[in-house]
Amino acid sequence: QVQLVESGGGLVQPGGSLRLSCAAAGSSFRFNNMAWYRQAPGKQRELVANIFSSGNPNYADSVKGRFTISRDNAKNMVFLQMNSLKPEDTAIYYCFLTPNYWGQGTQVTVSS
Repeated sequence: QVQLVESGGGLVQPGGSLRLSCAAAGSSFRFNNMAWYRQAPGKQRELVANIFSSGNPNYADSVKGRFTISRDNAKNMVFLQMNSLKPEDTAIYYCFLTPNYWGQGTQVTVSS
């Protein structure tokens, strides 16, 4: 049974930073691709960033230069460092593991 648990969300002022963590349990996932998605109220879920088993990352244009995705294969974890946060980054952030495993989501709110 694969389980993904996110943490690190919260309320932050514009320009601030947060670091999301996702712990994957159930097996070794070093060969799986991992990603972060987000869903804002009234909008579709969108890809924020993904990281391949090789460690190569890919980012949505809206977060390039501000967010950094990383992974620790020894700990089965993936991280999302979010800097220079904007109100439009407000959303529920979900951890994803291939082929189709999802976490429960963590709320990120950017507001003054």
